Amino acid sequence: MPYKIKAVLFDVGGPLDTEKIMDREIDEQIKASFRSNGLAISDGEYDAVNRWAVDVFAAKTYHSIIWKIAQGDMKLIERVESELMDTVPQRDQLRGDFELREGMTELLAELSAEGLLLGLAANQPAGTVTKMERFGVAHYFTYREVSGSINLRKPDPRLLLHSCAGLGIEPQEAIMIGDRIDNDIVPARMLGMATIRFVSGRHSNQQPRSWNEAPHADVDSVDELSEAIHRFIAHPPNVTRDDGPE
Repeated sequence: MPYKIKAVLFDVGGPLDTEKIMDREIDEQIKASFRSNGLAISDGEYDAVNRWAVDVFAAKTYHSIIWKIAQGDMKLIERVESELMDTVPQRDQLRGDFELREGMTELLAELSAEGLLLGLAANQPAGTVTKMERFGVAHYFTYREVSGSINLRKPDPRLLLHSCAGLGIEPQEAIMIGDRIDNDIVPARMLGMATIRFVSGRHSNQQPRSWNEAPHADVDSVDELSEAIHRFIAHPPNVTRDDGPE
């Protein structure tokens, strides 16, 4: 019998922070760095490498993109990565630190008012929560730890277990909302969670490799997300932990 849904876990990048400007500017910075370091790469070639990184479930997408383009040249990789990190303040200023998705504040307020526990389950620097406070959404979350504060990163399912423990629930009592099959849906399904993919950004076209990696719902708007969450609350999907034979 399905568990009663008591909580909703949110990834940050994608569902809450659209990261549209950030992703665009990171891509442009990586291409500019390679070009200034003597490696000419066309926009089409870069796009192909980006698709490859998404398709192979690269955990750190930008690292894999840089690695693939540089063909393992560590001196070049270090220069490009250094330039990418040095330009973080410019990107943060350009995007206003956090690209809050329109309508998300209202949805968080609604879910909280309905008595649902809300928690973060995100690969983010610890300072992300401070940014969320400035945008008026952090206070909706009972559990606010992220990878930068607990030293765990998805797809390690222990990050999700930390979130559940922080909320005092079992994994089967939570819905996980994220934008990536590899980092969000896969570990959540391993733990028996209901899953919703917010189809957004760089990983929009990422595909599951088998049926037990498929999200229980795909949405591409806040209205659709609200509908899916409430549908699962009323009729929880019958999910089980993925611990069967390989």
